[in-house]
Amino acid sequence: MKKIISLLILLLVLNSYGQTNKENELLGRKNAEEELKIALRNNKEHNVVDNKSLLIKDSLTAIKVAEPILFSIYGKEQIEKQKPYEIYLINNHWIISGVLPEDFVGGTFLS
Repeated sequence: MKKIISLLILLLVLNSYGQTNKENELLGRKNAEEELKIALRNNKEHNVVDNKSLLIKDSLTAIKVAEPILFSIYGKEQIEKQKPYEIYLINNHWIISGVLPEDFVGGTFLS
């Protein structure tokens, strides 16, 4: 009896693994491309970002999203020298820029 139960459990595990793999194969790039086409049609049935809804709710999250991108473009050290950042929410868009010390010549990032 124990062998039969063990065999059934093994078959269930293997079967569920196979289904998971097959589902992953069915999604993939083609599915992503189709979902993108649908979303870009601005179809109201989909969750399309419409610039009216605030996706990032607070400034700390906005910075957490922006920093990795800025670090990869300009380098972490260069961006961190520009702290504390200026950050403003304007028309549901976060505007983030670096700050330079007084009498420092140069520019800062703006995202």
